[in-house]
Amino acid sequence: MVTGGRPDLFPPLESENPMPVLFVARSAKLARWASDVGFGKHIYKLGVSEADPKPLAAAGWAGESDWKLVRAEEVEGLSEAEGIERLGRKERMIDPNLYPKLKGAAGVFRVAADHVENHIIVSRALAGDSDRRDMKLTPADFAAYLVHNATR
Repeated sequence: MVTGGRPDLFPPLESENPMPVLFVARSAKLARWASDVGFGKHIYKLGVSEADPKPLAAAGWAGESDWKLVRAEEVEGLSEAEGIERLGRKERMIDPNLYPKLKGAAGVFRVAADHVENHIIVSRALAGDSDRRDMKLTPADFAAYLVHNATR
């Protein structure tokens, strides 16, 4: 045996500085609350994590524990504050100081379905696929829109 039976001879390579992960999550319970107070049902949390965001989603934000990751993407050199600020140019962030339900959770955005639909139409037109089809927007469409605007 070349390694001599020592599993620590060739330890797995782990980066000293792991690449941050930009993630989009949604909560059905928070969406229900948002709909009741007039924000609509399209509420998403944008965040950046140095580690795997799944444990963060399991722990939850805004007092809800039913958060599901919709999309996670590695990004280079993007902090959570920068991502929130970039996305804040296009979409309205719900101020955690005005709504006690959010319990200080920054990065919770109200997303207009019209903006996502227009984004998809323009993306298709630029790609050369300009045939007009009826769209049924999914959470993945909203997440793609949020990630696109947070990284540009």
